[in-house]
Amino acid sequence: MARFLISAAHKSSGKTVVSTGLAAALTGQGDVVQCFKKGPDYIDPMWLAAASRRPCYNLDFNTMPAEEFTTLMCDRARGADIAMIEANKGLYDGVKLDGSDANAALAKVTKTPAILVIDTNGMTRGIAPLLIGYQGFDADVDIAGVILNKVGGPRHEGKLRAAVQAYTDIPVIGAVGRNPALDIGERHLGLTTPTETDHLDSKIAQIAEIIGGQVDLDQVRTIAAKAPTLDAAPAVVVDPVFKGLRIAIARDRAFGFYYADDLDAFAALGAELVPFNALTDTALPDADGLFLGGGFPETQMQGLAANQALRKDIKRALEAGMPCYAECGGLMYLCRSLGWNDQSYPMCDVVAADAVMCKRPQGRGYVEYTTTPEHPWGPRNGQTKAHEFHYARLDNLAANTVFGRDLTRGAGIDGAHDAIVTGNALAGFCHQRHTRENPWVERFLGFVQRVKNR
Repeated sequence: MARFLISAAHKSSGKTVVSTGLAAALTGQGDVVQCFKKGPDYIDPMWLAAASRRPCYNLDFNTMPAEEFTTLMCDRARGADIAMIEANKGLYDGVKLDGSDANAALAKVTKTPAILVIDTNGMTRGIAPLLIGYQGFDADVDIAGVILNKVGGPRHEGKLRAAVQAYTDIPVIGAVGRNPALDIGERHLGLTTPTETDHLDSKIAQIAEIIGGQVDLDQVRTIAAKAPTLDAAPAVVVDPVFKGLRIAIARDRAFGFYYADDLDAFAALGAELVPFNALTDTALPDADGLFLGGGFPETQMQGLAANQALRKDIKRALEAGMPCYAECGGLMYLCRSLGWNDQSYPMCDVVAADAVMCKRPQGRGYVEYTTTPEHPWGPRNGQTKAHEFHYARLDNLAANTVFGRDLTRGAGIDGAHDAIVTGNALAGFCHQRHTRENPWVERFLGFVQRVKNR
């Protein structure tokens, strides 16, 4: 499998824009590109999926053992000409001091050559010691190329290229100039999403034209082709034991945070995901269960509130016993109300609390928890790893609130608990990932099936 990893020296170096442009440019030239994203992330994979026209999959040390990376990569890249991994933050950044969960560790585990995207703003000769330091810090990491990003002009580019050539053996495979057309836009949770971007196809085509014209795509292909053969255990084949189950899933401008392999797991297990639009559909589709993922309900709260018919239908369905799983934005939607910037709008009134957006994150990072006896479908022993990133808190929480998770790490809803249990619904701030260690989709579908069979 030809493959390469796009990384950088630090966050906000322009990796995602460059990665999006590379994926779209290579795809536009006829290559089948399979994208992967390191770490827990929803927004960057949405851009990479839109650019490559294939789902993008996450590789996360927190929720997956390292050997699962290679299995996932080999399985999902089947039929692709080239695979690209986009790192998070800098090449050597991670949570652990020993670097065992850093992007460099991922590059080594997957035997993938790295291409560094360097933000050259305010930099000339100084790029050389930076690259030399990155090479020397871990000689087992193959830094196979560098892309100069945010270059000020031809003179600036010439100085940068001369410094890299004079002092290092790393080839410069591209120089991307400063260009407002490459601005995707950022806000409180990161980049804006493709679903919120007007004229998405033309935007990606524009990024592809710029990046493809300023990066040597043949050199990218050459670097990727030098990656050694990747040995991996075969993917586990599951039986479609839940064939016939239908799960309604919100897919719109408010809700879009879903991991691709979670969605694959629903299909592999035989369940049909039935999408609906929480902003425009007036009733849930015919379904046995409901899945409300994360997203940006706060930016769409006026439209969500205006769709009173759907809010009432969801409340009716859940009070009648429909199983529901809601994460983060989905939890906020199920609350009595959602407030942001001194405005408040009614939501589904299933969870006895009011969601309020704050100026600072209320929970951010990795989470570990054990499930309580009240959890309707969780494992009964051992810890589960997940992640959270939310600016919302819950106010006016009912005193008799039942929680499905006891936290040993993370913030959750109240600093000690997460996942409110109400009827057959489970709603919390934590984001899960369907993996061998945490097959949550299978557990949820098993619960839906049991409820349906009652």
